[in-house]
Amino acid sequence: MTKPSPEIEALAAQRLAADEERLGRFVGQGQARRRQSLSLREAGAEFWKHPSPWMIATFVVGSVVGRVVVGCGSWWELVVPAALVALFPLIEWCVHVAILHWRPRTVGPVTIDSLLARDHRAHHADPRDLPLVFIPWRALAWLLPAYVVIAWLAMPTTASALTLLVSVYAIMFGYEWTHYLVHSDHRPRSRWYRSVWRNHRLHHYKNEHYWFTVTSAGTADRLFGTYPADPSTVPTSPTVKKLHDLEQSRA
Repeated sequence: MTKPSPEIEALAAQRLAADEERLGRFVGQGQARRRQSLSLREAGAEFWKHPSPWMIATFVVGSVVGRVVVGCGSWWELVVPAALVALFPLIEWCVHVAILHWRPRTVGPVTIDSLLARDHRAHHADPRDLPLVFIPWRALAWLLPAYVVIAWLAMPTTASALTLLVSVYAIMFGYEWTHYLVHSDHRPRSRWYRSVWRNHRLHHYKNEHYWFTVTSAGTADRLFGTYPADPSTVPTSPTVKKLHDLEQSRA
């Protein structure tokens, strides 16, 4: 691999510093002062100001209530949440690469470009714009009910279908919280959170072609070859904030 250009490396540092300066400072008593890291309680208060946590939480609660009402199921239902947790890094990686980083394609007069892909490009353009951090509510409006249909068709019993729904919605909620927290002003303390925080910042400020997992660090990325052993050897991408550089490609 070629040595990263000093100019590109300087650009990456400038991007990160500018974002930190913009959201990391506030004006008080006539002068700018450094903003302290948000506590989890403060971060949580901001989290609940956005629609997607409420939408997902509603389906979590609904599926839990339904599962309790249905009563005892089979022992093998315990495999469902365990399997989903184990597979989620792979699912997350595939969704991030194939759906969120989808490059718009034109088939005849029709341009194929989903809402999720468009919003994700906007998210890369401004990683500190909090509304863009969350799953778009317009996508959740059909996605959350769609899981009910999928679970009902995929599972043999009502109890197992509800177990699947509890697992899926809970994992979605965990993803939403983790992704939000990484982009908030809450600073990492635990070893796990520091690794997740670092990798996702590298994805947004270093190179968008690596570090695709969000809720774990070095899992599916290691498997698919998108987890460089030494991030300093990875060239900083000039399109990390402008995915696919669509405007230039149309010129």
